[in-house]
Amino acid sequence: MTTAPDTRTDHPPLPAFPFSWDGTQVPAEVAELREATPVRRVRTIAGDEAWLVSSYELCAQVLKDDRFSLKDTSAPGVPRQYALTIPPEVVNNMGNITGAGLRRAVMKALNPKAPGLTDWLRAEAHRLVDLIVADGPTADLRGAFCEPYSAGMHCRILGIPQTEAPAFLRSLDIAFMNSPCPITGARLNWDRDIARMTALLDDPATHGLMGELAALRDDPDYAHLSDEMLATVGVTLFGAGVISTSGFLAMALVYLLTHPIARDLLRDRPDLIGPGVEELLRVNLSIGDALPRLALEDVRLGDVDVRAGELVLVLVEGANLDPEKFPDPHRFDVHRDNTADHLSFGGGAHYCPATALGRAHARIALEVLLDRLPDLALAVPTSQLVWRTGFMKRIPERLPVTW
Repeated sequence: MTTAPDTRTDHPPLPAFPFSWDGTQVPAEVAELREATPVRRVRTIAGDEAWLVSSYELCAQVLKDDRFSLKDTSAPGVPRQYALTIPPEVVNNMGNITGAGLRRAVMKALNPKAPGLTDWLRAEAHRLVDLIVADGPTADLRGAFCEPYSAGMHCRILGIPQTEAPAFLRSLDIAFMNSPCPITGARLNWDRDIARMTALLDDPATHGLMGELAALRDDPDYAHLSDEMLATVGVTLFGAGVISTSGFLAMALVYLLTHPIARDLLRDRPDLIGPGVEELLRVNLSIGDALPRLALEDVRLGDVDVRAGELVLVLVEGANLDPEKFPDPHRFDVHRDNTADHLSFGGGAHYCPATALGRAHARIALEVLLDRLPDLALAVPTSQLVWRTGFMKRIPERLPVTW
């Protein structure tokens, strides 16, 4: 007797991830999943299945365990969170930088204690506020402050002219898209930016990190490095750095503008802006997707057996708002004794190398903005903020403010 195959489809469809692009509220699914199924199958933008990890303990485990690989998420044929917008070999960028013997130079450039950098940041923040006030009475704080402030800082670190910022900035809206399929413009922009950065290696006005990298071309110990490899360092540091620092700053401002008690505290107590930035890193929702890792072997993760070759997504907002780690997690508390344990900079081997720089960037910006514009407020109802979709960061398309 032959039994017909069971063709019933009584399994509910997998939840689609990401859940929401709205940066003013935590998606309801986050707490529900963390409490009930902290390792849960979801469907990614690319249409593949993945394990979404949402508790602090398990997120930290994934980030620290070498059996979960970032580099291998770019391998051909593996499940993806979304289509790649950069060459696959660039995904493991800091690993490549280390392997090429360039980590020391890069880390030196990313040090906020580099001579004159904090003074430059403060002067630039004041310059941008001067322009905002002169053009008032309302302004788009993301376009008029966050982006140019971040882009200017990265031009200074790289040692390239400030006039180069718009050329490299215009690629980022596409480079950080989350798309189910490859994006034609991403490759075109990448090739153009690499060519532009390569030309800057030969510019006698180039100094900073790119000037230091250019000088290595005369060193026999670095004969293995091509101009394209050196240019890739500059393009990736500019792109990842600007999108991360400007995105976080914009979202920190969104949080303060929608939580006036927190805004007033940091305005009236500038000595608390340092710990305030740390707490903003914990509570803000700037990471719009998740940190991807590919399982290299079978791993037990909580109550789930993750198989080799499966995609695992670390939900940072789930970890950062986990009450098991951060009691009363939605309360903005600059006096928490474990705030710095947040996972907004990642963890393990791929912990962000620019943490001190990112903190200084945001701290100085908030010090200047809250001092110069003490009555800073949204110029539109919160519900009228327009949120970008299909992007690696949650950001408002515009941040209209008054003062």
